[in-house]
Amino acid sequence: MNMYKDYIKEIEERKVQGLHPKPIDGAELLSEIIEQIKDLGNEYREDSLKFFIYNTLPGTTSAAGVKAQFLKEIILGESVVEEISTAFAFELLSHMKGGPSIEVLLDLALGNDAAIAQQAAAVLQTQVFLYDADTDRLKEAFKNDNVIAKEILESYAKAEFFTKLPEVPEEIQIVTFIAGEGDISTDLLSPGNQAHSRSDRELHGKCMITPKAQDEIKALQALHPDKSVMLIAEKGTMGVGSSRMSGVNNVALWTGKQASPYVPFVNIAPIVGGTNGISPIFLTTVDVTGGIGIDLKNWVKKTDAEGNIVRDENGDPVLEEVYSVATGTVLTINTKTKKLYNGEQELIDISKALTPQKKEFIRAGGSYAIVFGKKYRRLQPKFSVLSQLWCLRLQKKFQTKGRGLQR
Repeated sequence: MNMYKDYIKEIEERKVQGLHPKPIDGAELLSEIIEQIKDLGNEYREDSLKFFIYNTLPGTTSAAGVKAQFLKEIILGESVVEEISTAFAFELLSHMKGGPSIEVLLDLALGNDAAIAQQAAAVLQTQVFLYDADTDRLKEAFKNDNVIAKEILESYAKAEFFTKLPEVPEEIQIVTFIAGEGDISTDLLSPGNQAHSRSDRELHGKCMITPKAQDEIKALQALHPDKSVMLIAEKGTMGVGSSRMSGVNNVALWTGKQASPYVPFVNIAPIVGGTNGISPIFLTTVDVTGGIGIDLKNWVKKTDAEGNIVRDENGDPVLEEVYSVATGTVLTINTKTKKLYNGEQELIDISKALTPQKKEFIRAGGSYAIVFGKKYRRLQPKFSVLSQLWCLRLQKKFQTKGRGLQR
């Protein structure tokens, strides 16, 4: 109970800062929480369930290993938790995205219970974070004529982890927020002097721009709950300066979409814009998180009747507004026409922000599902003839769509 009590104390301390409970990444604390879940009369059981379901970090953390094993126990009937059915346990495993969860899913998929194996296979076919050890297990089972392994590999060969995802919506409604005038540095979005807090995403998010700006973003979201907030560098470039993933993380935290309801403070799909576009490295980082970066070109240099640039008393070019993106302006990104609209009015072509490959990233919630395809091209000779044909079909598709598998 010592670690749990320390955790509760930390939660109370974070409340003073306006912060939620820190996500759990340690095996020892989560093990205590699981013991409290198993004890039906435990006074902390209800909160422990919430922490287990909604506040445990996935991936390769030691807590993820403990969580995955407990979910395996529930699925196999070795532990009974009324609030977590077998179906819900599989759903939780599906959101853990790699590491110990894949090992558990493979154990279940290659196990002796046919019904459980099918359910595990269905989840595995949606996963993208498999290591060599995981694919080696699948290859070995395939060689030994395991039907489930064959089914999983053929699904991968068809890229169903990508092709079964929902299509990118034809229209994305956005509402603008001017983050600043002129170039916006990554240091405004994630100050270097706050580097110590980057591992605590919610805490680090407090340093983006200013508290006033954060309140204004929240107010826009309250007014436009069905729209995404687009952060804009007015008369400048967004994301100049050092490459900083934490800057994009902060933008996504405040304006993006939650990647999973069971993973706190990990958001994707930020939408950013700049009069002069987005800094290349920053744009790449936006792309890999499934976001959109738009070169707005909403201010141009004013010219006179002879076509000469008009300059002010300081000799600087006078800028002329082509269209307004003032804070609170509602715009529409049309992913089919690849145009930006204000109502029915077409504002600008945004094809560069919506190339075939970038649309794939948006659809997949990031670049990983596309990169993942390269691994399964390497496995192609190990598949059945049917799988090989699907691999060739998939390869051809991606060669004609932004070379998604070639990069």
